[in-house]
Amino acid sequence: MPLKGFLSKSGLKSAKAASALSDGERLAMLDELEQSGLGWFWASDTSGNLTYLSAAIAERVDVPLSELLGQPLASVFASADRDGRTKSLALMLGAHKAFSGFAVRAEKGADVSAGGAVLRLSGQPAFDGQKFTGFRGTGADITDEYFREEETERLAKFDSLTGLSNRHRMQHTIETTLTAFKAAKRNCAVMMLDLDKFKNVNDTLGHAAGDELLKQVSDRLQRSIEVECEIGRLGGDEFQVMIPDMDDRGELGEIAMKIITMLRQPYSLEEGRCVIGASIGIAIAPHDGVSADEVVRSADLALYSAKNSGRGQYRFFSGELENEALFRRRLEENLGIAVQEKQLFLKYEPIVTAEDETVRALETHICWMHDQRGEIDEEEFASILDGSSQVVEVGTWAIEEACQHAASWPDTVRVAVNVPVALFASDSFVDAVSEALKSADLPSHRLELEISEAVFFGDTNDVDRTLAQLFKLGVRLTLDEFGSGYSSLAYLRRAPFDAVKIDEALVSEAEAHDSKDLGLIRAIVALAGALEMDTIANGIETTDLFDRLKESGVKFMQGPIYSDPVAREVADTELIGDAWKIEPSSDRTKRARRRTVFRKIQVIHDDHSYEVTLRNLSKTGALIEGLHEVPKETQFVVDLGGGQLAVATVIRSSGDTQGLEFEQSLVDDGAGGLCTRNRVSPYALSAAGAPLAALSQGDYKGMEGGMLSEGGSSVPQFGYAIQAHGQPRCEAA
Repeated sequence: MPLKGFLSKSGLKSAKAASALSDGERLAMLDELEQSGLGWFWASDTSGNLTYLSAAIAERVDVPLSELLGQPLASVFASADRDGRTKSLALMLGAHKAFSGFAVRAEKGADVSAGGAVLRLSGQPAFDGQKFTGFRGTGADITDEYFREEETERLAKFDSLTGLSNRHRMQHTIETTLTAFKAAKRNCAVMMLDLDKFKNVNDTLGHAAGDELLKQVSDRLQRSIEVECEIGRLGGDEFQVMIPDMDDRGELGEIAMKIITMLRQPYSLEEGRCVIGASIGIAIAPHDGVSADEVVRSADLALYSAKNSGRGQYRFFSGELENEALFRRRLEENLGIAVQEKQLFLKYEPIVTAEDETVRALETHICWMHDQRGEIDEEEFASILDGSSQVVEVGTWAIEEACQHAASWPDTVRVAVNVPVALFASDSFVDAVSEALKSADLPSHRLELEISEAVFFGDTNDVDRTLAQLFKLGVRLTLDEFGSGYSSLAYLRRAPFDAVKIDEALVSEAEAHDSKDLGLIRAIVALAGALEMDTIANGIETTDLFDRLKESGVKFMQGPIYSDPVAREVADTELIGDAWKIEPSSDRTKRARRRTVFRKIQVIHDDHSYEVTLRNLSKTGALIEGLHEVPKETQFVVDLGGGQLAVATVIRSSGDTQGLEFEQSLVDDGAGGLCTRNRVSPYALSAAGAPLAALSQGDYKGMEGGMLSEGGSSVPQFGYAIQAHGQPRCEAA
């Protein structure tokens, strides 16, 4: 249709008498308006087919005008609404009612996601008397506005650095998901993830490198999780993962371990190479909480526990973690009292010459003999001390104590002490070292101070002055965790180091046969040799790794392959007489964190519950004590607490002790313990009349699945074992 005809049908003819413009002038003005892009026009017939379209619109959407005219308007343009909530164009046209501000994109031509045009259409139905004759309307290009709004909306929901969901979106997603899942009685897992040593990367390589590292972490995180999930970055180095419809702790543990393994692989950045780690806390709704706040808090507590247990691991939430967190905070508060009351003590880890297997130094590890908790080992104590206000006091005590002990050792053996950053930066540090040496009458060259790269993040003049004073004292200096940062070479040029300790993560990576890290270790050894420095590798557990490091020229080694940290008395005894030699052996492995197994539990048979003592626990079975006359092949449901029920069969029975075999193996809980894959759902409790809430520790009666009914109707088949004095070993349930 020519523009003149379109204008006539638009009602412009009726206004001609009121206008001083001629038809030609009017048409020219509208042509100019169309070409300028300020106003475009369209018209359709009664069937919704285009009868007129400004050529500028066709040009803007990159489709020939001839291909558009005569086509249904609804097939030419589609809604550009992002959420799909707006009515379709066909429905709006079919209603024969006016509309305005309808955002559309061309069905043909450049796609909007690739930068194609977005238009805003308005339309007015036209009538000849009562007869509908079609639509007349206008259009405007809103592409820039549309994409500005889209970017604003994206930034409100997604992290601008990684593209992952941001804190606000994750919170909303978890809340809405758990609300819906509560009604549908479905499970949902939430993981909280925190990066280990990320701050070191920011400090050594700079914030630009830290940002690039976070992008790479995001990419690896998405690739490591192959199930449906929502991943978000909450800020800094903290991430969150929501996995719907999963409560199998075996599968969740495998996912968590895969994430940890992938994230601790070396990263290549423009500013340098780095290695980090990750800790993960896992909670599952509704077992560990019903609301979003409860589940996220449970995952946070599990993450806190994972980090405090040595980092680089995952931990499932359990009811005991809250008490553990409270107790840990009390430990941190009581650290000062521990120093005053001499509850702290040192253990020593041998540092051995690789060539002749002779112990040349002993590295100190601080432990705590707590009056309630018992011995708190070096790993847990280090996590308690980290960030504590008592760092300087404890560090000073350790140096003094180590010097006193070393004074009685052979002159050929040094003592090595790790120096926390806060202690190094304190004004009294050098004087404290000098006084410790003088008080113990220990030659200064027999004290070795291990200093991390983090000390160099302080004031340059202060750091250089302290290092110069230590050099003047004559103590040995070791640069700890070498290879984990970017500026290490600059540190070596500035500081009078006697040795470099290769970063443990770098050492562990060198165990892979195709790893480039072994070549990097060789380069570090060559560099250290050129600078007349020794090299130390720690954390060695296998003879294969030992052989490779020895072949690479590493001079000193330490780790489980030689010995775990030993008490002072053991070290004193071994150092008497001839040199202390230790032959490396893979039979020694890093001891697992000890967890108490000896405890009371419930076992259920038919409709009766019995309290027994759990003596031993493995993935495939358990050893219980407390019942007698239990025949083989008897089946029990073992209640391990917190809704953990395991079906087991008696395979051995002797007196009051039975060996049980589980129908389904237990899985690792990420903290050196074991747990069931699944737990009794709180929804089952709710169906039985109990309030819907997260499971607490203890036994669960009146539940589905063959569980005990309160006040069982049958006669108990088993009696309690009787001790020599005639009293029952266990109380009846």
